[in-house]
Amino acid sequence: MLSGFEKKVADFIEANQLLDSGDRVLLAVSGGADSIALLHAMQALKAENVLAAELFCAHINHQLRGPEADSDEDFVTAQADSLGLPARTKRLDVRGFAHANRLSIETAGRKLRIESLLETAKANNCARIATGHQKDDNAETIVHRLLRGTGFRGLGGIWPARTFGDEIKFVRPLLCVTRDEIVEYLQERNLEWRRDHTNADCTYKRNYVRHRLLPALQQQCNDPLAEQLSELARSARRFHALVQSRAEKAWSEPANSTVDKAVLSLKDFLAEHQAVKVELVRRSLTTIGSGERDLTHQHYERILQLAEKHVGGKKVELPGGFIVQCEYENLIFTRPEKLSRADEQSNQSANLDVPGRTRFGNCLITATIIEGQHSNANGFRMDSCLRRNDVRAQNKFTEKFDFDKVRLPLVVRFHEAGDRFWPLGLAGAKKVGKFLTAARVPQQIRRQALIVADSEKIIWIWPVRISEQAKITGETKKVLELRITGPKLER
Repeated sequence: MLSGFEKKVADFIEANQLLDSGDRVLLAVSGGADSIALLHAMQALKAENVLAAELFCAHINHQLRGPEADSDEDFVTAQADSLGLPARTKRLDVRGFAHANRLSIETAGRKLRIESLLETAKANNCARIATGHQKDDNAETIVHRLLRGTGFRGLGGIWPARTFGDEIKFVRPLLCVTRDEIVEYLQERNLEWRRDHTNADCTYKRNYVRHRLLPALQQQCNDPLAEQLSELARSARRFHALVQSRAEKAWSEPANSTVDKAVLSLKDFLAEHQAVKVELVRRSLTTIGSGERDLTHQHYERILQLAEKHVGGKKVELPGGFIVQCEYENLIFTRPEKLSRADEQSNQSANLDVPGRTRFGNCLITATIIEGQHSNANGFRMDSCLRRNDVRAQNKFTEKFDFDKVRLPLVVRFHEAGDRFWPLGLAGAKKVGKFLTAARVPQQIRRQALIVADSEKIIWIWPVRISEQAKITGETKKVLELRITGPKLER
């Protein structure tokens, strides 16, 4: 007999048409409470013939937490065996992939996880991949997007279903339940689950939203905040579906559109509703390869104003060097042949000799290690160094770091999408693009900025700011000094 929790999940699956009869479904199980609830609830629905599907269990070991991660893998395998389900496991070198591709650990993990789940689904002829996202995850996602700036599409939160390549769908059967309901369900069935201690680390913005911001917002609400945000998401998705339908009719790629240029008829564009115009602008930009992460509401507003005024010769410059301009009766979106020196060398990187000198493009990076002088009980005398950690007096070409907080090897490269950085003086990590925008760093400087990173984190965005995680303090025993010389900064 199904529990109330399981019936709720079954009704949600049916209402959102998440599964078809006879589907082979891959259950993504990390071992945490949400995924263990997903595993047991789906098996219960199958056992009661409510779900006509063949189930497989998949576990991805990111190998980021040593023995803990291995224990998670063993735990999930044992859970699947107890239910008579086949288990598929994969081990990923997330840290190595992040370093090799100049990505944050978070971005690298997500990319590899999705790719691995899709590969496992294909290998087992699964048309669906079910994940354990629930209502509180949805609330966190919406608030996170509001913080960085979003429109109605972002307010849709986590969608119940999303199709990837080869027609494989990611489905979220637990979006109808909260985290508290999940824990109650597991406790009623005496089920154990694994706990990831990194989920409590509020230097990650999502954890900050979960543990600090949402509880504070809930205190100001009479009704459950997760429920209110869930309803907001449903409304936003309905509106988005309407806009998408209209945009599909209006969108057609003209013959003169290429990977470097997209063209919209101004007459047809101006005849559309404002929301449809925004979607058409978004499609045009993504067609020519512009990312969306650094685009703000103000960028879209400037493009719409440009189209409405229809002044030839005027243009809007966007992050990454993309340009929008009016030309005759068209709105033209272009990707310059040479966006910037950084784009030309974006695939280049160099390991730094520490100590020593390293050439990167027309830059010379000199690394020096300064041993501390133990002249008093407080250790290294840091008076001059501490002044360098003052952002207002920061030297643009030389910075000093606590050597014991740096994890060699060091690499110098250009900014890549997905990079995260904990700026000196701020409360936690931010996406590099968002930080540079908030810091009002001119586009010319952003294009020339260099990333200096160790094996775990970015320690310096040159010439803007160093990392809070590598700053020197009164406890510092050994200092790493980095000096970058050669380039002339354009403003």
